[in-house]
Amino acid sequence: MATRRDFLHKTTAVGAGLVLASADALQAAEETAYSDKLVDADGKYSAAPLPFAYDALEPIIDARTVEVHYNFHHKPAAVAANKAEEALAKARDSNDFALAKFYEKELAFQLSSHILHTIYWTSISGKGAEPKGELAKAIDKNFGSYARFKAQLFAATLAVEASGWGVVGYHPTTGKLMVLQCENHQKLTAWGIQPILVLDVFEHAYYLRYQNKRNEYLTQLFTLLNWENAAQRFSAAQPTRRLT
Repeated sequence: MATRRDFLHKTTAVGAGLVLASADALQAAEETAYSDKLVDADGKYSAAPLPFAYDALEPIIDARTVEVHYNFHHKPAAVAANKAEEALAKARDSNDFALAKFYEKELAFQLSSHILHTIYWTSISGKGAEPKGELAKAIDKNFGSYARFKAQLFAATLAVEASGWGVVGYHPTTGKLMVLQCENHQKLTAWGIQPILVLDVFEHAYYLRYQNKRNEYLTQLFTLLNWENAAQRFSAAQPTRRLT
């Protein structure tokens, strides 16, 4: 079983972000020898193994929560996304689109869950230190200071209605970093945003230890944030990075 020290050491090198269908991200992934894995060898959606042991986040997040979260929330989302795509393929083959609306919604929900969970596991694989380098400069430019940025991220995530996520994203068209609330897995996004760090505030992410105390959970979660990983995702999203 990996120790927390082993886990922290390995995950500081975790690489380029989940920038789907982006040549820039593909190049960045090659440069850092890492990319977020959403599909298996057959092209089916599949949850990659966790980058750490179930107990690596103790005492902040207990091993049982990580185990349940990964096996009974993340993994099933990938399976459900596959089923939705298969149902839509059958609809095309039969020219029967009576349930197209249902399966399009299902695909949006389940695939977004799979994507965000994939980012989440690396978002919480750090030591909570403040961002450095170009990401720190971008935060200062867009939010005034890290303290102001952190306050906004915390408040926005805390206030997510019911279940959802706090998202730090970069928009390559505007060049802006943004803090967003995401309800469920797919609502309230901004088109084109590329997530570089996400915070899961579905109750399954914290209820065993924190019950309804989301504030306490987030306070502790901030000590695990991996800003090195976020910085690499930020770098991968830069529009100046081009394949040659």
